[in-house]
Amino acid sequence: MPGIELSPDILALLFFTGLLAGMVDAMAGGGGLIALPVLLSIGLPPTQALATNKLQGTFGTFSSSLYFIHNDLIRLGELKFMIGCTFVGAAAGTLIVQGVDTQLLAGIIPLLMIGIALYFLLSPTISDDHRRPRISAPLFSLSIGFGIGFYDGFFGPGTGSFFAIGFVWLLGFGLTKATAHTKVLNLTSNIASLCFFAISGQVVWTIGLIMGVGQLLGGRAGAHLVHRRGVRLIRPMIVLICVLISLKLLVESHPALLDWLKPFSNSP
Repeated sequence: MPGIELSPDILALLFFTGLLAGMVDAMAGGGGLIALPVLLSIGLPPTQALATNKLQGTFGTFSSSLYFIHNDLIRLGELKFMIGCTFVGAAAGTLIVQGVDTQLLAGIIPLLMIGIALYFLLSPTISDDHRRPRISAPLFSLSIGFGIGFYDGFFGPGTGSFFAIGFVWLLGFGLTKATAHTKVLNLTSNIASLCFFAISGQVVWTIGLIMGVGQLLGGRAGAHLVHRRGVRLIRPMIVLICVLISLKLLVESHPALLDWLKPFSNSP
């Protein structure tokens, strides 16, 4: 571990960060928006922060997936092919990203995320009602499962939102069912990426496991809220997460935006 003293206050910070990130991730995705800045702030280099984020996030997606399975929102037997395609896609993305510049994606993804936010905000068809699917489950597995799995291994931000819109728009799922299935595929892509990060020795296990305990609790709590509140909770959360991810990526791609925003932040 790169010279980080795990004092009681740091341990508490890591645990509660995992708890909050797990809860948010179970509801709408985007838990990395909370976890990654904390991992970087305590002194982890970027690659180790990304790898450790995959470890702690795996606990949260496992916890929320288990909750949804126990409450009959997911039937794992029907998802075997989808899980396999997602795993292969995420593994391929993790391998390829190590030799590719992702700067182009950083410029494109914010536009897609804003589009998703507008769709969830304005579409009158977003509900917990199920509709006729536009494509078959095997075709969904090969296209969306593999494609978004690849994206998660390659780049990552907004993966949960992309999976959710795929389930709603292409398979006709209600939003609560779509969110539940999203967690299983998110867990799959997390595990695939984590395997390769672990092989390369980038995971800081102590920190990831401490946050993972918080993620276990937060993921279950978030899944419970999704189950109880449904579309009334998920819809605004997805819109909010999409906007936040877009802003984060835009600022990272165009640092001059911070200078442009300073006058507004300094105004009374």
